[in-house]
Amino acid sequence: MQMPAPDAAVIARRAEIAAALAGIVSDGVIADAEGVSPYGSDGLTMYRQSPLAVVLPRTTDQVSAVLAWCHANRVKVVARGSGTSLSGGALPLADGIVLAMSRFNRILSVDYDNRVAVVQPGVTNLAVSEAVAARGFYYAPDPSSQIACSIGGNVAENAGGVHCLKYGTTSPNLLGVELVLIDGTVLRLGGPGMEQPGLDLLGLVCGSEGLLGVVTEATVRILPRPTTARALLLGFPTVADASQCVAAIIAAGIIPAGLEMMDAPAIRAAEDFVNAGYPVHAQALMIAEADGHPAQVDEQIARIAAIARDHHCNHLAESRDEAQRLLFWAGRKAAFPAVGRIASDYYCVDGTIPRRQLAAVLAEISAIVARHGLGVANVFHAGDGNLHPLVMYDASVPGQTAAAEAAGAEILKACVDAGGVLTGEHGVGVEKRDLMPHQFGPVDLEVQSRLKVAFDAAGLLNHGKLFPSLARCAEMNAVHVHAGRLPFPDLPRF
Repeated sequence: MQMPAPDAAVIARRAEIAAALAGIVSDGVIADAEGVSPYGSDGLTMYRQSPLAVVLPRTTDQVSAVLAWCHANRVKVVARGSGTSLSGGALPLADGIVLAMSRFNRILSVDYDNRVAVVQPGVTNLAVSEAVAARGFYYAPDPSSQIACSIGGNVAENAGGVHCLKYGTTSPNLLGVELVLIDGTVLRLGGPGMEQPGLDLLGLVCGSEGLLGVVTEATVRILPRPTTARALLLGFPTVADASQCVAAIIAAGIIPAGLEMMDAPAIRAAEDFVNAGYPVHAQALMIAEADGHPAQVDEQIARIAAIARDHHCNHLAESRDEAQRLLFWAGRKAAFPAVGRIASDYYCVDGTIPRRQLAAVLAEISAIVARHGLGVANVFHAGDGNLHPLVMYDASVPGQTAAAEAAGAEILKACVDAGGVLTGEHGVGVEKRDLMPHQFGPVDLEVQSRLKVAFDAAGLLNHGKLFPSLARCAEMNAVHVHAGRLPFPDLPRF
């Protein structure tokens, strides 16, 4: 993976740029090498470089002024939330600033009657649920990193979570945003109402990975906490049995609140870490949860258990109380750090496939990783086919980082070839940027590039991410001159 060559002339202006930005945010500019170092990477730590400077604004007016100055002076900007991105979405640029939104950390208002909350982008995902818990509400999207990841980052990547099968990713739970464009223009898209007139620009912004603007406020949907929730732990002798069980549950018309899977290495790592009662003898573990009215939960749990038995389930445990239900989920949500205890390094891949292809693609993943001499543990959202193979490697061993990167690329291509897509919830960032042509044709990429140009003609926001052709934005904004003649020379030009 290569980032665009930095502009030496911009880097030479570091002191001037920092001073100008300090005039806008007097107590929030970091420009020394030691100070900017913590911002040199996000959760995809195999890629790292330090930014020109870091700016920590407190208000929308400051964000607007910073972006307007950067636009006028052609300085690139990477917006950053909590830095938990696993696709390199917040990887900084050597000739650009990081706009760190961590000071935007307040919940501005909660309207329980209309079930909405207005929050700043630096608020953590879990903090929204905690703020409304006393009134029996919660915020449904729940990434495994919810204790740390920010709402702004969730909007940028359209983050999901273990309950997104029933309740959706960020997109259906996002009602509106305040967005600042690169020239400093402040927009409001959407709002607390269920429907908005005009083009769905909010849908365009959610998942746009920071390429179109900087979110300074989000209006999100909050939901009443279900009356009852119970979870099943289901162990299977083979991954194929568990995969076929997933397909059978969905085919039966059951939409569980959560339907997650782990393979044997992930099961053992999570159990050693959390002691959640996982069956360490199983080759595949499924966590299935039902929520809602008690009678509805009873029926759904019984139907899922029956389907699991029909698919050779050899371990079945039902949560007896809320504490045990949370313990079942604690192991799943701690699976990533648990694997970190058994591997020197790991690379979390994120691709999505049709559910019917689970067994075949998981077998192919094992073969791919083995060819590269590495290990893998699989933890994933089985209900919607969103895979998260954790490719285990040792960065201190020459060649293993490159091998992990190559294995990840092969896995993602296999997902697309199976009828899936390059990402489920982590985004494209830099990780999947050069794989975009494997899923999209030239016309598809051109249309996406033109949308980027409509918001950011100079390509200053999160430059070098998402689009495989790094010059695309500049080319799209240019006029083609052939043989010294302008097209349509009779038209007035301004």
